[in-house]
Amino acid sequence: MAATKSLADLGLTSRDGREARITGLTADSRQVKPGFLFAALPGSKMHGGEFIQYALRMEAGAILTDREGAEIAKAELAGSQAALVVAEEPRQALAYAAALWFGRQPETVFAVTGTSGKTSVATFTRQIWQALGLKAANLGTMGILGDFHGKLAHTTPEPITLHSVLAEMAAAGIDHAAMEASSHGLDQYRLDGVRLKAAAFTNFSQDHLDYHADFDEYFAAKAGLFARVLPEEGTAVINIDDARGAEMAAIARGRGHRLVTIGQAASADIRIGAQRFDATGQDLRFTWNGTPFLVRLPLIGGFQAENVLAAAALVAASGTHSPEEIARTLPGLTTVRGRMELAATRANGATVFVDYSHKPGALASALQSLRPHVMGRIICVFGAGGDRDRLKRPLMGEAAAHHADVVIVTDDNPRSEDPAAIRAEVMKGCPEATEVGDRAEAILRGVDALQPGDALLIAGKGHETGQIIGSDIYPFDDAEQASVAVAALDGVI
Repeated sequence: MAATKSLADLGLTSRDGREARITGLTADSRQVKPGFLFAALPGSKMHGGEFIQYALRMEAGAILTDREGAEIAKAELAGSQAALVVAEEPRQALAYAAALWFGRQPETVFAVTGTSGKTSVATFTRQIWQALGLKAANLGTMGILGDFHGKLAHTTPEPITLHSVLAEMAAAGIDHAAMEASSHGLDQYRLDGVRLKAAAFTNFSQDHLDYHADFDEYFAAKAGLFARVLPEEGTAVINIDDARGAEMAAIARGRGHRLVTIGQAASADIRIGAQRFDATGQDLRFTWNGTPFLVRLPLIGGFQAENVLAAAALVAASGTHSPEEIARTLPGLTTVRGRMELAATRANGATVFVDYSHKPGALASALQSLRPHVMGRIICVFGAGGDRDRLKRPLMGEAAAHHADVVIVTDDNPRSEDPAAIRAEVMKGCPEATEVGDRAEAILRGVDALQPGDALLIAGKGHETGQIIGSDIYPFDDAEQASVAVAALDGVI
């Protein structure tokens, strides 16, 4: 990366044609240094244009904003020597500028979108690459994992952070990367500028309606991965078993993408034929372009077959490995932490699983997928997060009531809301459930209720190691709590 770049180098043109030498990029006025380009972006509560005056005081070399931002800081900009770039979509302009500023990216980058399964597909893709002898990493909810490690504040980082990380990964010799594409990230153009070779769609169900106006807007954000971000020469991997799969496939086909479909449908390019479940995993029979395969997956949940095959299809999109080579790696896949993770086993053989499912569809899918592995009852402990989509709370209660035998409603991350009020909204969907506000106590009760052949699913927080109450984060790990409860009840401690 050069010490400075011109606006033209970053694909930008100022309003009056003035050129500028840029020394850095930021969307945070507090981080502006002399010569920096400051991106004043529209926000949900305040427009970044309000902070242009502070960026100019710190000697910003250029301002990137939209017409509203330019109007807000009209007086300050009039007397400034900084170049002004006005864009219809300043977030997208910033994303492309960040890509040009940092320059390097891993040679092969894939992205995964969908309501559920993004982390699993990205992780399995990385694991397959590694099994094939390639240096790889995956980026998303759990940070950066694989042959490169790091923390991320968002599932899909904002563009400056994202392209900085991609450049670091490339410099470290990471040639293959799989990343999660959240609806927020796609809606805010965070992935624009990433040179994708392939992308996958897992499924679509209710979530994030606190951010998106309705289902159609939420779907449109997801569809942006194929309608806008993935180049026309890219490969689109689509789960056509999903209700919106055919629609997403049509979008990809309309862009000219090479389309690979997965699912149980007879028309699927990679077709799930049969699954046989037991207490520790499943046997999967599938056909890939007509060729049959039989593999053992040490993974709980029927939906994992879709995730695994989506990952396999992505790896195949590179064209460097055959289906046979890829299939041989599948028995070595390991579950993602907090995704149908076996957390503990009681002395009587009953099992405890932890899963991140915090949406109605995901919770229903997790419980349904656990059923074939369980000879006895399924007990479910779960809650709903505060300051998030309230409409899904009773729907989560309904999902638990319909698919579990015993339901305990507890606190998730209440954040600034009244925990009891959240539980009450969840209980509308499962009035027969037991209500236990304290999550540790709820887990203890769930574990105590386990009889031989039963299974407990602790849903909602998955890999998280803290519980957000008010503005504070208290240490809390579902898997750890489950282990402690089992040890205490079985007399190990």
